[in-house]
Amino acid sequence: MKSILVLGATGNLGAYITLHFHKLGWRVIAASRRKNDNGFFADYNIPYYSVDITDKNSFNQLPTDFDVVADFAGDLPASMKGYDGEKYIDSIIKGTYNVLEWIRKNNIPRIIFPQTLFDVHYLFGTREPISADAERRVPLCGDHQMYVIAKNAAVEMIEQYHRDYGLERFIVRLSKVYQYHPNHYTYTDGKRCLINDWFFISKAEKGEPIEIWGDPTRILETCHVEDFLQIIEKCATVSHDGGIYNIGSGGSSLEERIRTIVEVFAKNGILSNVTYAPEKPLCSQYVLDITKTKKELGYEPKYKWRDYCIWLKNEREIQRFAKIWGTESDYQ
Repeated sequence: MKSILVLGATGNLGAYITLHFHKLGWRVIAASRRKNDNGFFADYNIPYYSVDITDKNSFNQLPTDFDVVADFAGDLPASMKGYDGEKYIDSIIKGTYNVLEWIRKNNIPRIIFPQTLFDVHYLFGTREPISADAERRVPLCGDHQMYVIAKNAAVEMIEQYHRDYGLERFIVRLSKVYQYHPNHYTYTDGKRCLINDWFFISKAEKGEPIEIWGDPTRILETCHVEDFLQIIEKCATVSHDGGIYNIGSGGSSLEERIRTIVEVFAKNGILSNVTYAPEKPLCSQYVLDITKTKKELGYEPKYKWRDYCIWLKNEREIQRFAKIWGTESDYQ
C-alpha cells in the first residue's frame, strides 16, 4: 500500500488532498500546526498529528515510512491580518528546510510542494500562456514580496536536495484553486476584504444588479479543485523525478464567470441584470501554459467554470469540512 504524509492537512487544499488519497486507498497521515482537528480526520480513520514544521523536534512523533510527502504547510498573504514577514521566513524557508532534512534522514523518495503564482507576476496582463519554466522573480512592491522571496528560496532548496540526494520533486505553481471554504474573506495588504466571487454570488442570490467592470473578455485562469487533485495524484504516482508544473485549465472570461454565477445561484428564477462599465478598472489577466503538465503528468482538465459553480453550490450545502473550518456564520 502506498503511503503519504500531508503537511498542512487542515488547510484549504491540504484537507482536500488528505481525503482524496484516503479515497484512493492510500495509507494517509494528516499533520498540521493546529493542536487538534476536532476529530475530523478520525471520522475517516486517518491519524492526525499536531506538527509545527518550524520546530524540527516536532517531527519526532511521526511515522517515517512514506512514499510521498505533500508539504502544503506555511503562512499565506491571503490569511495574514496586518503584516509579519518573519512568519514567511519561519514557516516557508526554515519550515521547508526542516521538512527536507527529515525527508533526507528517513529516505523518503518524493515531495510535492506548492509554488506561488506571483513568482511570474511580471508576465501577467496578456493572454500569452506563461511557461512552467519561466524565470522566477520577486514583485517590486505589495504584500507578496517577502512571501515570494520565501517561496523562491524554498524551491531552490528543494532543487538542491534533488541534485545532491536524488529527491524526486514535484513543484506545482498554483493559479487560484477553486474549492469551497466557509470563510468568504481574504486579506489584501493586510486588510480584510470580501473575495470577488462571493461578492457576485451574494448579488446573484438576491437578484441584485451586477456590473462587469473594464473589458468583459479578460481571461482569468481557472482550476477546479477536482482537476487540482488529479494533478496532485499524478505527481504522487508518475514514474519520473518531476519538475515544476503549472496548475490551470485555460481559464474563462470575466463575462462567462459572472453570467454563469447569475444563472447557477439565482433564487426563485430572479436573474440579476448584468450591465457593463468599461470605464471602470480592469481585472487582472493571466493564463498558465499547462503543456508540460499534460505531457509529463498526463493531465487533462475535466471541469469548466459552470461545473465548478454547480459543484460549489452543492459543497456549500453539505459542509463536509465544518469540523475543522466551522461554518459561514463563524466568519461574519
